[in-house]
Amino acid sequence: MRRAAVSVSINIAEGARRESRAEYARFLNIAEGSASESEALLLIGQDLGMLDGPCAERLLVEFEEIGKMLHALRLRVGKG
Repeated sequence: MRRAAVSVSINIAEGARRESRAEYARFLNIAEGSASESEALLLIGQDLGMLDGPCAERLLVEFEEIGKMLHALRLRVGKG
């Protein structure tokens, strides 16, 4: 879980330093995948009883919002 969550910000940072907007958009897409992976791991943790319901729900809402922001940013970057 930690690796997937950290991968989101690492891919955003790495992509921002790339030479082209297309490369940046590709890294944003990878960050979106890591956010989705994090969501899936949260759901699994919740199903296994490793997270209580309210905590998991709050985190899932956060990752959903992060996913939306990443998607919008990727579309904007990709248009350039």
